[in-house]
Amino acid sequence: MANKISHGALVICIALMTQAAPAGTDAPTFSFASIDGGIYNTGDWRGLPILIVNTASMCGYTPQYQAMQDLSDQYKGRAIVLAVPSDDFNQELASDAEVKDFCEVNFALTLPMTTIEHVASDNVHPLFGWLRDTAAFVPDWNFNKVLLGADGQFVAAWGSNVVPTADEITDAIDLALQVN
Repeated sequence: MANKISHGALVICIALMTQAAPAGTDAPTFSFASIDGGIYNTGDWRGLPILIVNTASMCGYTPQYQAMQDLSDQYKGRAIVLAVPSDDFNQELASDAEVKDFCEVNFALTLPMTTIEHVASDNVHPLFGWLRDTAAFVPDWNFNKVLLGADGQFVAAWGSNVVPTADEITDAIDLALQVN
């Protein structure tokens, strides 16, 4: 029986092949302050696809935290799901401590989460500036998603309406794992 591949997966596969860094070229690495203390560095996750989601605690899409945790559990040790809280759309709680408590109480999150960052407004976090400059990706609302391949390069992005466990995202992660 022939293998079937969806149109979306084919487009993502082509994107993976064409947007990868040239041989010998590394994608930049980025550091984030962890909401739990310490630092996350994307370079420490090289070899793993990273799904980055800009989040907000008081948004209609906030229930997607559960799907983010489910995805993190599904790909544990093979891919990273990183939550980046932001108040750029005026829907985040006032402090990192409040965000952390909210997420622990309501979603029992164990996935990596950063401190509150700018993702779309002035003085964006350097990763979001890089995504804007190299991939023309700027979150237009909360719970936008972007996938970096195992090499740290941009693979694909999705809007708020696409749930983190949607086939188009898991297909892209699976393809990124095959490329690695």
